[in-house]
Amino acid sequence: MTSSPEKNKGVTRRKILPLLGGSLFLPFLGFSREKPVRTKDGEEEFETLLKPDGTTVRVRKSSLKNAKVVKKKISNTSLLNWLGKKIKN
Repeated sequence: MTSSPEKNKGVTRRKILPLLGGSLFLPFLGFSREKPVRTKDGEEEFETLLKPDGTTVRVRKSSLKNAKVVKKKISNTSLLNWLGKKIKN
């Protein structure tokens, strides 16, 4: 007597591994993008910038648009001297 192949109702490794591998690609789909901040009328929008020491600063977007470029292609050492910071050797 030959028996018909029984269908396993359990979950096998062949079924789980593609699901786990596929879940690794979820960050690349773009679901984690930052949503634009909506503001009410009369409120200003802010941009978050990173300072050299690693802290963040919130700056108005209007002040960034009105900023004046003092000198282009300035080196880090001359910028620190201009800011009055001491250079660590």
